Amino acid sequence: MTDDGVYDAVVVGAGVVGAAIARELSGCSTDGRAMKVALVDARADVGDATSKANTAILHTGFDCTPGSLEARLVRRGYELLLAYAHDAGIPVERTGALLVAWTADELQTLPSLQTKAELNGYMGTRLVDAEQAYAMVPALGPGVLGGLAVPDEFIICPWTTPLAYAHDALARGVHLKLNTSVLSVSVQSDLTRMETSQGLLTTRWLINAAGLGSDGLDAMLGHDRFHLHPRRGQLIVFDKLARSKVDVIVLPVPSKVGKGVLISPTVFGNVMLGPTAEDLEDRFDTATTEDGLAFLRAKGASIMPSLLDEDVTAMYAGLRAASDQSDVTIELTAEQRYVVAGGIRSTGLTASLAIAEYVRALIVNVLPLDDRVDLPATARMPNIGEAAPRPYMDSDKIAADPAYGDIVCFCERVTRGEIRDARLSAIPPTDIDGLRRRTRAQLGRCQGFFCGARVQELLEEKLP
Repeated sequence: MTDDGVYDAVVVGAGVVGAAIARELSGCSTDGRAMKVALVDARADVGDATSKANTAILHTGFDCTPGSLEARLVRRGYELLLAYAHDAGIPVERTGALLVAWTADELQTLPSLQTKAELNGYMGTRLVDAEQAYAMVPALGPGVLGGLAVPDEFIICPWTTPLAYAHDALARGVHLKLNTSVLSVSVQSDLTRMETSQGLLTTRWLINAAGLGSDGLDAMLGHDRFHLHPRRGQLIVFDKLARSKVDVIVLPVPSKVGKGVLISPTVFGNVMLGPTAEDLEDRFDTATTEDGLAFLRAKGASIMPSLLDEDVTAMYAGLRAASDQSDVTIELTAEQRYVVAGGIRSTGLTASLAIAEYVRALIVNVLPLDDRVDLPATARMPNIGEAAPRPYMDSDKIAADPAYGDIVCFCERVTRGEIRDARLSAIPPTDIDGLRRRTRAQLGRCQGFFCGARVQELLEEKLP
């Protein structure tokens, strides 16, 4: 790593929250000049940890704890991300959701959930009886007693979102430093020095958005305010032919452990079943298991039996940062010029832009910040969702560049032009997984069996 001098802010963690914070701070000026910001991550790509493996729902925040910081940020983030997704081309679809009550106790809980939603500022829920629930989702299994409709829930692309933030951040001048682990931190009178796996970084402000590593980094600065452990969520992805069964997100009545097992459509045209909620010690264990599969199949058999007759495309697992605190931990330590954003739950995707806004507001208490007047336009991301036209469908695009008519991955209709564009982007993929998240190549029913060799060849091909 070359010596880049002193940064105004270094953001550790290039997940959806860290990328949003880097984007926000790089849109600021201080002392009449643009903030100099670095975005650092131990992995080889943006959004390559918790952010890449979740249920991909844009939440209204109806079921958050009223009065909590999380509830406030989710509600604000919902509004911000909806608007940003439109500008940036992030795939998003309004499907609505239905909480399903299968027991008398769950049925009695629904009015209190409606009250909770109203306390959180969301007035759109509607209690439905069993007949209405089956009208909304005819494929539900037997035994439904009623439900709570939440019409303003959306599904969203979890991969394009952090990439869009990071592309905006780079266009604003942020230095992206991947494969860079933080080894130690030394806070001095006016600067913080960070030893990393790629050399020394010096900054005036340190922002900790390190996901499952955020409590460890917090401890490096002498704090002991929250502790994390990984909660693994395994999910099953069903083939696109199952999509006709599920037009809305089917939610269980929440428990203390989490939101429980849901069935949801995806912006890619599939259907998801999951997640599990397994508390682990290993912060890198994203393996799928036989027990996890059996658990999800049993849940699916009671929620929607006919779904299990559909072909399975894939199974994957993600790790969530489960905290010993009841709320998210977003705090300023002014004397250290340090902000931590830790214990961010599955709502972090929805809340990401609001978290970034909140972090900026904390810093403004110590360091005056102004909006930059020279910001570039929002980066427009390639569409990988099913709700809008894809390149292989665009005859004008193909006429102008035949590479968009050369389909490489037939399951997902990914073209040579899209793979080339991903490789030529400001943040190119470094491996097949990164290419999948940018194009959907190899994510279909054959999982790369047919197209794998050619996709790998195009990933390694020398570009002009």
